[in-house]
Amino acid sequence: MAGDKTPVTVRTRKFMTNRLLSRKQFIVDVIHQGRDNVSKKELQTTIATSYKVSDPSCVFVFGFKTQFGGGKSTGFGLIYDNIKVAKLYEPKHRLVRSGLAKRETSSRQQRKQRKNRQKKERGTKKAKATAKK
Repeated sequence: MAGDKTPVTVRTRKFMTNRLLSRKQFIVDVIHQGRDNVSKKELQTTIATSYKVSDPSCVFVFGFKTQFGGGKSTGFGLIYDNIKVAKLYEPKHRLVRSGLAKRETSSRQQRKQRKNRQKKERGTKKAKATAKK
């Protein structure tokens, strides 16, 4: 793609510091004229440098919608104080996307069978029922 080298403008709005969740949260507006879209990795590093974040993996961007006609995308961004807090509050699927967690590899049928075995047990025996055979 020839348009990957064109400059991108990243602006944030509705910026707020959420002390309860130890993060900063904001809406990200990306202006990318002449480009299809901008990768989340690129946005992550750009936001990390502009907000002087020591570890770019503490930055999470998601929910991007491209405006009709292209050239502008809008999404949501979070900057956690550290990785430990991010792993505590961030949903599992976003941790998997960013490479901070592993995805469960068992099949859907295996998960359902384990759930149904577990329903038949009570107390500490539940853990034994969920143990993979």
